[in-house]
Amino acid sequence: MAHGTELLTTGEMYRADRAAMDGGVPGVSLMDAAGRAVAAAVHAWGPPGRVAVLCGPGNNGGDGFVAARYLKAWGWTVRLGLLGAPDRLRGDAAHHAALWDGPVEALAPELLDGADVVVDALFGAGLTRPLEGAPREVVQALTAAGVPAVAVDVPSGISGDDGRVVGEAAVAAAATVTFFRKKPGHLLLPGRSYCGAVTVADIGIPDPVLGAIAPAATENVPAAWAAPWPWRRAPDHKYRFGHALVLGGGQATGAGRLAAMAALRAGAGLVTVAAPPEAIPLYAAEDASVMTEPLPSGASLDGVLADTRRNAVLFGPGAGVNADTAARVRTLVASGRAVVLDADALTAVADAPDSLAGAAGPLVLTPHEGEFARLFPDLTGNKLSRARAAAARTGAVVVLKGGDTVIAAPDGRASINATAPPELATAGAGDVLAGVVVAALAQGMPAFDAARAAVWLHGRAAAGAGPGLIASDLPARVPAALRLLRDTPNFT
Repeated sequence: MAHGTELLTTGEMYRADRAAMDGGVPGVSLMDAAGRAVAAAVHAWGPPGRVAVLCGPGNNGGDGFVAARYLKAWGWTVRLGLLGAPDRLRGDAAHHAALWDGPVEALAPELLDGADVVVDALFGAGLTRPLEGAPREVVQALTAAGVPAVAVDVPSGISGDDGRVVGEAAVAAAATVTFFRKKPGHLLLPGRSYCGAVTVADIGIPDPVLGAIAPAATENVPAAWAAPWPWRRAPDHKYRFGHALVLGGGQATGAGRLAAMAALRAGAGLVTVAAPPEAIPLYAAEDASVMTEPLPSGASLDGVLADTRRNAVLFGPGAGVNADTAARVRTLVASGRAVVLDADALTAVADAPDSLAGAAGPLVLTPHEGEFARLFPDLTGNKLSRARAAAARTGAVVVLKGGDTVIAAPDGRASINATAPPELATAGAGDVLAGVVVAALAQGMPAFDAARAAVWLHGRAAAGAGPGLIASDLPARVPAALRLLRDTPNFT
């Protein structure tokens, strides 16, 4: 696991705090460092002006009192509002509240009057109940006023564990300052869209506390998987980088063509499209670099799998949802090849998802939310938990696609990706992703690393394209993403 990429749930963050204090770091020092980091984020906004600090009744409120104290010392005009009475604060929050030498007002919308910036220190990552009463009124007033807000830990109203809006109101922050490590809710939607720019502040929790916590979720960044990427070197030859086989459909040929080109651009040494004979001219015309082989509908896969150098197979895009597709899925799962199942291949086995378990080789499933719901209708809950459950059930790496794609391994490891721009919401983008996955598998990457790398490269390839991006633009943009990965040391 790459250093700094770990994502901590609310419970895991509590354990990290506790471990640091048990190891001799005073809680008041942790809170002081947290509040100072928040104050620094506000102070970077511009020349000192007027700031409203909204404090809750717990430790988040304590962070707010610290931030208020520093901002006042740095020349800001501070107005502080508290939910509840100061004498009801406990522990470290009470300690820091006692150090605040300014007035404490009751939490109310009027606190926002004339503010240039707002500090949201109402509730932290562990919020489980909807905002009600004064907090809800203030958050709604803040939304209406459009004053920029800096959130402490996570914006109030957002769950740090899964990014959902808890109820109907939440702070839409311009920036969020969190501590030690990010939370899943900083990356999962809709939470990510409420956080603004997220800064992770070092508040004095030593990294070794993670050893006992053993977090299983990470942010999907190259530092986690870039080392095993199979770069070409002088002695290499094409078979060193695998032979990807794409099983193309006879009608919707565009999906297979996009996948094949993406596989080549992502580094597969060779790519062959096997498709019904009548469709071969369409696949052959796509690019001279793509090889083709006739495969009649309903025919056995024995012939196209006879060459053992064809070490990774993609099936599903344009395949059609029918009994033949389901039968081919079963054959591929038992073949010992690395296999990527997408689109129609997933829907064709929706009545028997457990048939995917026990694959003889690496298996990657790449469903979008609709395909996932058809395949696993009984799995509910947040995106992270559902992807993990599906991976555990099938023994496959599951890539649950979207603006916050989750990549989950059968052993419980998971990564959340945040590089995908909204322009990827276009027909065929998923076929390109599947092609990049099969290329990474063909080149020998372990399935979890291959899926994480493909998702990141896919998002990076689309980055900066802007409105008008279509799927056929993407394969040619993959090499630039690869160059960035190769040429930028420690790229994150």
